[in-house]
Amino acid sequence: MDTGYFHRVARQTMTRFWINNVTRRQADLAIQAGAVGCTQNPSYTWKMLTHVEEGEYAKQRLRETLGASTDDSRVQTLLQARLVKEIAAKFMPLFEKSSGRYGYVSIQGDPTEEKARPIIEESLENRKLGANIMAKVPIVVEGLKALETLIRERTPINATEVMGVRQALDVCELYEKVSARITNPAPLYFSHIAGIYDQYLQDYVNKNKVDISPDTLWQAGLAVARKVYRMVKERGYSVGFIAGGARGLHHFTEMVGGDISVTINWEGTADKLIESDPPVVQRFANGVSDFVIDELMEKLPDFRRGYLENGLEPEEYEGFGPVVLFRSMFIDSWEKAKSMIAEMRRGG
Repeated sequence: MDTGYFHRVARQTMTRFWINNVTRRQADLAIQAGAVGCTQNPSYTWKMLTHVEEGEYAKQRLRETLGASTDDSRVQTLLQARLVKEIAAKFMPLFEKSSGRYGYVSIQGDPTEEKARPIIEESLENRKLGANIMAKVPIVVEGLKALETLIRERTPINATEVMGVRQALDVCELYEKVSARITNPAPLYFSHIAGIYDQYLQDYVNKNKVDISPDTLWQAGLAVARKVYRMVKERGYSVGFIAGGARGLHHFTEMVGGDISVTINWEGTADKLIESDPPVVQRFANGVSDFVIDELMEKLPDFRRGYLENGLEPEEYEGFGPVVLFRSMFIDSWEKAKSMIAEMRRGG
């Protein structure tokens, strides 16, 4: 019996460990440590092209892909698919052994193309990479339009860029409505990005010199996650919950006990948890005090918008501060990788 931290979490709780943006070696290590799923995002190609271990391998795959298109973004999309396919193959035995319950690898492509048609086309194209490929769809207005089509197409989905309660509920309500009209719908998860939410609020506090207790601020993203989880369970939605964007070990340890999957990076989070080997304590069901919620609601407008059930309208999702921050990271990495592709095309 494996006594490692993540294996103990899986034995003692309903919480599952997923790994984010992994190299081939990290995927092997994560699976050995107990990972049952994987999320890859638009910054993945840049990570691989510049990684100390994987850089030359990724650049060789890029050289082999350059001739497929004169459009550098298209080349990057094809390169990303090629790299992710190898990771998906590592998770395939788990997918097959669990009859499709575990072993999914989600992929999100060009972050500058968040319109319904490109999202749908790219998602359906990526599904051809393997049975355990899951389409990763940003939850903005156009993403919700794409979601409806992809649910009808029985595409496994990871609905991402979810920060506010309303976004998560929109995903769940849409899935229940559309899946009720089809047989054998594919699974759908939403990813609530508590860590990025916290990063955004910390930046806001620093910039605006907000007088707020660090203890209160530390709980903000988790408070939204706990509310979302409670509401989804109370309403009986058949949608999975992925917690993401970890910016500290607490973004895993505080989630333990929930019927959720938590996706984290290998370096700096998963490896540190394995090294520190903390006790498995179920904390996610712990309540958040009224004092904490009141202070967050009073002092942080974007916490209030995210926490209230109707604090955001769908048209506001794309411009919501934490979503903008999250997407900007992806766009930055995507553009850097595209510049490298252009340079290599010129013979650089």
